[in-house]
Amino acid sequence: GAHIHGAHENFKFQISNFKFDSRMMDLTRKRLLYIAYPLLTVSEESAGGAEQILWTLEREMAARGISTTVAASAGSYVSGKLFSTGNACTQPDDFESRNREHQERTIELIRVRARHGRPFDLVHDQSGSFWPRASEIDVPVLATLHLPRHFYQPQYFESLPPNVSFNCVSESQAGEFSDLNPAIVPNGIPLERFHASLGSRNGLLWLGRICEEKGPHLALEIAARAGFTISIAGQVYPFTYHQRYFEREIAPRLAKMPNATWISSPSAKQKRKLVRESRAVLITSLVNETSSLVAMEAAASGTPVIAFRRGALPQVIEEGVTGFLVDGVDEAIQALKKIEQIKPEECIRYAREHFSSKTMAQAYTRLYTQLLRQSIESRTA
Repeated sequence: GAHIHGAHENFKFQISNFKFDSRMMDLTRKRLLYIAYPLLTVSEESAGGAEQILWTLEREMAARGISTTVAASAGSYVSGKLFSTGNACTQPDDFESRNREHQERTIELIRVRARHGRPFDLVHDQSGSFWPRASEIDVPVLATLHLPRHFYQPQYFESLPPNVSFNCVSESQAGEFSDLNPAIVPNGIPLERFHASLGSRNGLLWLGRICEEKGPHLALEIAARAGFTISIAGQVYPFTYHQRYFEREIAPRLAKMPNATWISSPSAKQKRKLVRESRAVLITSLVNETSSLVAMEAAASGTPVIAFRRGALPQVIEEGVTGFLVDGVDEAIQALKKIEQIKPEECIRYAREHFSSKTMAQAYTRLYTQLLRQSIESRTA
């Protein structure tokens, strides 16, 4: 297969199931539909990584003059057109009915557009569950997988519709999906929105979705034992098991730790400020992360990261340059003693070289071109 050497040598952007063709298609005449995760809204303020990537990528594509539509919850903010599929979830455990509504309305949109002579040329599914229904539409579907394999229902990958292709966001994740022959396009962030703090840095930061597999309780343990102040910033999703985890593991620890602060659903601006003003960001995930936007944002802000050695984290964090990889709480406490070795300017240089959303958008442009060309060839064959 073709290997396109992109931003990171570990992240060789590969399109193994396509013959690479350097003739770029003019996508400005094409209509792209992005499908969002249905639970919450999409905007710069989104907490979820998949929503943040969709928001960033769609913004890059719209800036290139490409016609983009996003199928997402009402109240989302996008750069192109928003197609509202219904209201975001407010009740706990309402995901299944919301997802059905989201999918039905999206399929109806695609069919109506085709009937009226304004069909979508490509659907980019970032919802995590739409692609099994691709046989109901006559458009190529690219599904970007954002999660480890065991988070998906196995039947999602059985008898796949022929118009579906997959993309993974890291080499380590692609290893779990090798039977799907996925392309690999690493995530990127809007670097121009991040900068280093000129003032003093204080305390530790843990930032993300509040749930057991992300391990914020371990970040609190690290801070308590190492004698650091810590901010836990994030969002508790409307799932009972997430809410119970917060009440069982996080709230009691916060109550016992006078040097710990809880920041619920911080704004994008607040998140950037927290990241750049922290002495270090902790990533204490207990599952194989497929990427890490938090690690990228920390590097772009000149802030060191201490992360558990899981999944793609060794591909995102450059050991000794942007942070340290550790195995467990004890090693994290030891690593905190040497965070002064991490130089902010080196972090920022590394982020600029490896984490640009423009590089991500270029790689997706190549992939879209390949899929569209393939689709044309299969129709004319």
